[in-house]
Amino acid sequence: MLRTHTCGELRIENKDSEVVLCGWVQRVRDKGSMVWVDLRDRYGITQLMFEPNDNQALAETIRSVGREFVLKATGKVIERVSKNDKIGTGDIEILVTEVEILNPAKLPPFLIEDETDGGDELRMKYRYLDLRRNVVRQNLELRHRVAIEARNYLDKQRFIEVETPVLIKSTPEGARDFVVPSRMNPGEFYALPQSPQTFKQLLMVSGFDRYYQIVKCFRDEDLRADRQPEFTQIDCEMSFVTQEDILNTFEGLVRHLFKVVKQIDLPTLTRMTYADAMTYYGNDKPDIRFEMKFVELNELTQGKGFVVFDSAPLVVGINATGCASYTRKQIDELTEWVKRPQIGAKGLVYIKAEEDGTFKSSVDKFYTQQDLQAIGNKFNAKAGDLILILSGETNKVRKQLSELRLEMGTRLGLRDKDKFSAHWVVDFPLLEFNEEENRWFAMHHPFTSPKPEDIVHLDAGNLGEVRANAYDMVINGVEVGGGSIRIHDRVLQAKMFGILGFSDEEAKHQFGFLMDAFEYGAPPHGGLAFGFDRLCSLFGGSDSIRDFIAFPKNNSGRDVMIDAPSTIDQKQLKELSIAVSKS
Repeated sequence: MLRTHTCGELRIENKDSEVVLCGWVQRVRDKGSMVWVDLRDRYGITQLMFEPNDNQALAETIRSVGREFVLKATGKVIERVSKNDKIGTGDIEILVTEVEILNPAKLPPFLIEDETDGGDELRMKYRYLDLRRNVVRQNLELRHRVAIEARNYLDKQRFIEVETPVLIKSTPEGARDFVVPSRMNPGEFYALPQSPQTFKQLLMVSGFDRYYQIVKCFRDEDLRADRQPEFTQIDCEMSFVTQEDILNTFEGLVRHLFKVVKQIDLPTLTRMTYADAMTYYGNDKPDIRFEMKFVELNELTQGKGFVVFDSAPLVVGINATGCASYTRKQIDELTEWVKRPQIGAKGLVYIKAEEDGTFKSSVDKFYTQQDLQAIGNKFNAKAGDLILILSGETNKVRKQLSELRLEMGTRLGLRDKDKFSAHWVVDFPLLEFNEEENRWFAMHHPFTSPKPEDIVHLDAGNLGEVRANAYDMVINGVEVGGGSIRIHDRVLQAKMFGILGFSDEEAKHQFGFLMDAFEYGAPPHGGLAFGFDRLCSLFGGSDSIRDFIAFPKNNSGRDVMIDAPSTIDQKQLKELSIAVSKS
């Protein structure tokens, strides 16, 4: 080793020790007769002290260095006169007797500091420099810790880690695949896996009754803060289990991670049906750190002459506690907020619960005080509360009100990133109907088992009534994991493919290997996959998973550091039997 210690480990107990440190120059302070250099590595910062007047060669060397030069410094540990209680090494410094420039450095394009002057795109272009910053490095250290502890827990639960292929077969269900042309099989393509789904089911058939993998997955879909073209899952599968077994096992994993990584004792996770999630929160991953549940108002608001409500399939609202003091300007701003294209509401009705016990609303001419009182009672509204109401087509208005609820939660400080609320959402619909394509799709994937008691609906053709044996884990309004009990019977799986519009030939072509495997003794099995990047960003208090990926893509799916994706030369295209453009 070129160094005897790191830049973060020396303490006053090491006083008078001869040491060698290596690292990057954080900053230089030259006072003429004395020069100080802060030397940094991933473990911390140590202050180096030089006395240039005592050594001319040393003086020339140290005065030639700048930010981010790579140095090797030899010297003696001494006690600092002016101590720094903000860093672990703040009681000491190194009186340098010898220094070697291991590599000079250009002036970085942005400050390598916790508070930097570099924008997102610039820092992504020079990601290798951004990774030197403490805040970014600490994110990756947290990611490492979560991975280690996940493996520790699963190992103790007798799971075995198995790697599955990255070059697989494209399937028509789910998101778009990334495809890879095969040179040795002209005109044919591999796909990069969206998940190891069929392989982990085959592992269950193989007798590996507890499998896991921290695995890369790929989806060619539009990007946002919690999506990347390539992402990581903690992928798990178990045999001879019920849904209850899986929920208990992976609730145990998440509680273990919170305990050892965050020092938080996460309470037992509550459970909520999909139907209740949609009715009371308007989405299938509700943030339950705060209440503000939906209250449906059709019976109290319709038939009063207010056409907007009278013609609406659903009239529904929330109670923003303590917000009756909002001014007309503030309410107008909220109205404009919900009318934005991203939300799509046509308007917003409000009712204020006044301190004198009366109610004031934006629709007073249609509703009496008695009418407004009845609405207020439905919300358990108290003096000072503000009721916000939307109306329209059921699914759309629930989504709109869900967005408004989250916005109010944010404005009222109810979405504290240091507070965690976790729960399961269960009993999802097995299928959803797509009006444009006029056919049914699997809400999760084609291998999800229906609830045993709902197979009667499947047989009767009441497809919208069939619930899936599926479950999602939600933390702070983020879906961090999801899975299901799988179909392990060939006949039922074939029936499912038929419902989804596959012909027998198409099903055999796409999934014949799995159907064949089911004929050789497939055990009952099920599993779950955690979004590893999402879990890490949640632990780190960030809204973006990019902060917890070493080399992420930007919002256009580009790696601006290496300039990918990029074109390839004509010779490669020809070798891959891909048509070459004349232009």
